[in-house]
Amino acid sequence: MNIRRITSLTALIAFLFTLFTSIILYIVPQGRVAYWAGWHLWGLSKTQWGNIHINLGFLFIISILLHIYYNWKPILNYMKDKQKNLKIFTKDFNTALVITMAVALGTFFMIPPFSSILSLSEKIKNDAAAKYGEPPFGHAEEAPFNSLVKKMSFDYKESIAKLEKSGIKIDAPDQIFLQIAKKYDLSPKEVYDIIKPEEPLSASKVLPAIPASGSGNKTFSQLCTQYQLNPEKIAKDLELKGMVIQRDKSMKELASLNKKTSIQLYDMIKEISEREGK
Repeated sequence: MNIRRITSLTALIAFLFTLFTSIILYIVPQGRVAYWAGWHLWGLSKTQWGNIHINLGFLFIISILLHIYYNWKPILNYMKDKQKNLKIFTKDFNTALVITMAVALGTFFMIPPFSSILSLSEKIKNDAAAKYGEPPFGHAEEAPFNSLVKKMSFDYKESIAKLEKSGIKIDAPDQIFLQIAKKYDLSPKEVYDIIKPEEPLSASKVLPAIPASGSGNKTFSQLCTQYQLNPEKIAKDLELKGMVIQRDKSMKELASLNKKTSIQLYDMIKEISEREGK
């Protein structure tokens, strides 16, 4: 066996597989959506794809370090001038450094095309959220059954009856929602769809103290529609506070535009809506 060849080939194969898993993670739905909808690709969950990606990444790093060790002399030759003197900042090294820094700084300052790459990933994830559905609240799949039913103001006995009608029986009132779903080879969303009321819950004009899961991806207009708020009045009051409001932008984008966090922007809208309601 030739250790140098094995090292180089391992680095190549690990790189290709890491590249492949990177593409998967680029398009995978947000965690809250993936876990709620039981998202899988080729039989693997988001967590499993992430675990494979991490360990392949470590294998790639180790093999690259060994590759550098076994090829140290050729690498040093790359950093020598015409007189064969060692010079780190050669034209080739400087070019490679500039390319790397351009990508890093372009991403930091969100300059196209680097920002476009991230925006595309965000769009793919948002489309997946629309396709698979958002959980009613963060990590709803980890909530005990009776707690979830209570939080959503569902009738407990009616929910149990709906499950039994579908052939699902819970072991205990506080059984974790995800455990119920796994027991019957369903996603948490599929179980939730069984127990939720057939008639949609009437929209509330009161924003909850904590934003509902996925609120940051909703546009300003969508959030106002969801809670029956007057977008004209809300936008006007925010603009009086020095905020720039573009209704087709997501809450996260608006918050970033105004140098606020999503929670700060949400709290400002909540405060205005409560004042308007009085």
